Amino acid sequence: MHKLVKIAAIIISVLSVIFLGLLMANSDAEDNSWISPLIYISYFILAACVALVLVFVLKNLFSNKDNLKRTLIVIGLFVGVVLISYILADGSDVKANGIVYSGATSKWVSAGLNAFYILALAAIGAMVWTGFNKLIKK
Repeated sequence: MHKLVKIAAIIISVLSVIFLGLLMANSDAEDNSWISPLIYISYFILAACVALVLVFVLKNLFSNKDNLKRTLIVIGLFVGVVLISYILADGSDVKANGIVYSGATSKWVSAGLNAFYILALAAIGAMVWTGFNKLIKK
């Protein structure tokens, strides 16, 4: 199965390079009606790649109960971070560039920033902790 996926990836890559070359060679042409089918081909290829990734992820996820348990724990922690970020977010109206953004929009943007900061701190903390443990074990 791995060889089949690898061969398919090589074929898709070669076709993509050929289509990119055609696109770049004819980019200044007046008749660009052939670009629309290429866009639909790219949508199809993207959907196929996403489907393959989902199939292999779900196959690996359900092949072992420990994988499922760890995945559910990580998803729960992520949802917790998003919930905490949303609770701590500021929901006041914001005026920027002459446009007034509602409190709900402002709250979601602030929640996204808060979640980014929390996850960035967790990642930095994990790297520092790992480095510290490696130093202690030596």
